[in-house]
Amino acid sequence: MSYVRTEEHRELRRQMIQRWKPWEKSTGPKSEEGKRKSAKRGYKGAQREEMREIARVLRAQRDCIDEMESEYIQQ
Repeated sequence: MSYVRTEEHRELRRQMIQRWKPWEKSTGPKSEEGKRKSAKRGYKGAQREEMREIARVLRAQRDCIDEMESEYIQQ
C-alpha cells in the first residue's frame, strides 16, 4: 500500500523543516579533494548537448518523412 501525503501532513513537514533550518547547518566539503569532487557533481559529461543534437536530427528526419508521405498521398 502506498503512502499518501495529505495537505495537513505537508504543512506539518514544512513547519518542522522551517524550525530545523537544515540549510544553515550544511557546511559543504572541507578538504581540497572533497571540494574537487563537489565541483564536478553538476557535470553530466556533455550528455545533455548530445541528447539535444540527437533529438534535433530525429525531428528533422520525422519532418522529412512527414513531408514525403504528404507528397505521396497527394499523387
